[in-house]
Amino acid sequence: MKKVLRNLDKPLLISNIILFTIGLLMVFSSSNIAAYMRYNKATYHFFVVQIIALIAGLIGGLITIKINSKYYKFLASVGIIAIIVLLLGLLIYGTATNDTVGWISLGFFQLQPSELAKIIVIIWLATYYDQNKQKLENYIKALFPLVITGVIAFLIISQPDYGTAFIFSIIIFFMFLLSPSSKSLKKAILSLLMLLSIVLILTVFISRKQILENIKGTRLDYMNSCSEEKFYNIGNQVCNGYIAINSGGLFGKGLSNSTQKYLYLPEAHTDFIFAIVIEELGLIIGLIIIMLYIYVLYRIIKIGKNSYNLRGQLICYGIAFYIFTHIFINLGGLLGIIPLTGVPLPFISYGGTFIVCLIMALSFVQVVNIETQIIKKGVIKKKK
Repeated sequence: MKKVLRNLDKPLLISNIILFTIGLLMVFSSSNIAAYMRYNKATYHFFVVQIIALIAGLIGGLITIKINSKYYKFLASVGIIAIIVLLLGLLIYGTATNDTVGWISLGFFQLQPSELAKIIVIIWLATYYDQNKQKLENYIKALFPLVITGVIAFLIISQPDYGTAFIFSIIIFFMFLLSPSSKSLKKAILSLLMLLSIVLILTVFISRKQILENIKGTRLDYMNSCSEEKFYNIGNQVCNGYIAINSGGLFGKGLSNSTQKYLYLPEAHTDFIFAIVIEELGLIIGLIIIMLYIYVLYRIIKIGKNSYNLRGQLICYGIAFYIFTHIFINLGGLLGIIPLTGVPLPFISYGGTFIVCLIMALSFVQVVNIETQIIKKGVIKKKK
């Protein structure tokens, strides 16, 4: 264990602890009113559940760090099968939340298989591409992981959970682009995706009115959220997010002094928590959090770049992209740059399964760093 602790990436670990601490404080501050007034629970309910998720994630992370990466092929393959079974199980036992059947109730905990799928697929693809890097000229070998992950994406869409399905799909595509697959295959897949995108854009443009009449489709109509026409319906959440950010100013109103968390923002402790952060702690703290995000991504990419094998590189790059995508989509929706998709903000938002998955993802990055450092030190000793 001493060897493991000695070879951890300390800057990454410290920045993670700072962000999780900020997140825990903000979950309590942003959720206490909603917990009592909307969900009829104790004011500290979501805070306690978040602590439990952090402890569960820590236990999972410690177990992950102790597992040698040579076992990833077997474990990830079992994980892929388990995810497909769980997603199929949602058709029978799933719990609907916000019109999405994406959770399996475990009593005290709501398990979201689609969130687990993101991390398991990153590890599985990284292992697959590393194991088969000399065989990817064969189209069957190269396309096999896309077919398997495509089935998982379809099951997520069928929930329907378009936000998670979108993130899951672009992670798959990102990993595929980084893989040693042939350039001709990558060009063919890219051309196909561009063609499908054009068809989708044309379909949305032609049928925009009908699409926007759908409850989920209203999310596509996200511009000018504070207009008189939209403020009391589809633009209400985004506009109240703007109000929170504006009222916070540079230094904020003080911890727990948010006005918008009084049910003006229905998801103050999840999707819109960053608006509460700025309202209570100010824009300066918000910018510090963004700088910490940038630093975390930098450390993960650096660990990947220094990895001794392709598997480690792909794991780190995939996890960095996973975190970046969540940050971009959450803050983009909050600021009205892109449609709202209900994506949690890493380290800060409330979310049991997401927190556990994030901690384990960061633990996989630490495993890459630990094994790389041990191998490098072994090579230096041999040279001496």
